[in-house]
Amino acid sequence: MDPALLRERELFKKRALSTPAVEKRQTTSDSGSHKKKKPKLDKESSSGSKHSTESSNGNINIKASSGYKFGCLAKIVNYMKTRHQNGDTHFLTLEEILDETKLLDISMKQKQWLMTEALVNNPKIEVRDGTYGFKPKYNLKDKKALVRLLDKHDQLGLGGVLLDDVEEGLPNAAKAIKALGDQIIFVTRPDKKKVLFYNDKNCQFSVDEEFQKLWRSVPVDSIDEEKIEEYLKKQGISSMQETGPKKVMPVQKRKKQAGQRKRQFKTHNNHLEGVLEDYSDGVPGKK
Repeated sequence: MDPALLRERELFKKRALSTPAVEKRQTTSDSGSHKKKKPKLDKESSSGSKHSTESSNGNINIKASSGYKFGCLAKIVNYMKTRHQNGDTHFLTLEEILDETKLLDISMKQKQWLMTEALVNNPKIEVRDGTYGFKPKYNLKDKKALVRLLDKHDQLGLGGVLLDDVEEGLPNAAKAIKALGDQIIFVTRPDKKKVLFYNDKNCQFSVDEEFQKLWRSVPVDSIDEEKIEEYLKKQGISSMQETGPKKVMPVQKRKKQAGQRKRQFKTHNNHLEGVLEDYSDGVPGKK
């Protein structure tokens, strides 16, 4: 073999043996740096678990907030009220309610809250064997039930029933009220809310003018409303103030007296009475 080639071969081996030692030290230092960076990532992931309501980019997770939770509850109650007013009074499971209200993306924690706390303790929701239905103030099936309710209130002296409560508990209330016609009397309160009364036609009779005059001759302007209410209770008659809006008594301002009284001062030196003269009205004239 050519001796020049042999020398180049030996020089190549020497260079090859000298370079790998330096490369190994660099790789070990790089791998160590990668190992040190891993705990930082773990810390960041653990801190993210503490703030579960915030996403990775710092934005608030709306579905995990309490406002979204109570918003879902309000949506469910309004839906149950609407379907009850439309005549769908059969009870539903929670899964059926979530399906019909399109709230299928809520978490298991929120479902548990609805089942154990929110829907159970809501005054407008009735729970029956794991199913849920709407609970109105007056559960009325048809127009006959409405007439019986108004007649009962009239007989017991309880007054009328709010139209809002009737519409809440009677399916297709507008149609039923229209069909009853003159059996119902509407009275509008000062706050624009309507009250329904039973129109008892047996009480419609003519009164002699003599009794009308006697009725109108009794003065009640000087009698306080509390005294009138107290008198009615003694006679076994209940007033209807509970059905109407509460009146706020205005603050009475003190009226200025026409002639201001003179200030009365405490007198001293009573033993000099008859000697001293009063100059409060000016210098007295010469006697």
